Amino acid sequence: MKRSALSLFAATLALAAAPLLLSAPAHAESLRVKVQQEQRMNLPTRGMTMAQVKHKYGEPLKVLPTRGGSSKYQPPIHRWEYSKYIVYFEYSHVVHSVLRTPGPDSL
Repeated sequence: MKRSALSLFAATLALAAAPLLLSAPAHAESLRVKVQQEQRMNLPTRGMTMAQVKHKYGEPLKVLPTRGGSSKYQPPIHRWEYSKYIVYFEYSHVVHSVLRTPGPDSL
């Protein structure tokens, strides 16, 4: 009896985990495609100053509220939204630029 209960438990666990395991390659592939798109685009690069970004790419559509900055271990992070990407600054220098992706409500 214990053996069949253990087998049933193992089968249930395997079925419950299947969707998580099967969706991982698809998610990794979509992430890989997004990174490749970002590399082909002319986005602000790491180390550029806010002034350099404004000069080269123009004014952002929206300046989002600053996050962090409460201690030296949490520097202020500024976010500027452009039509196709978002630029993240630590203090006044670019740390990352990423493509904007549609949210779940945009479908």
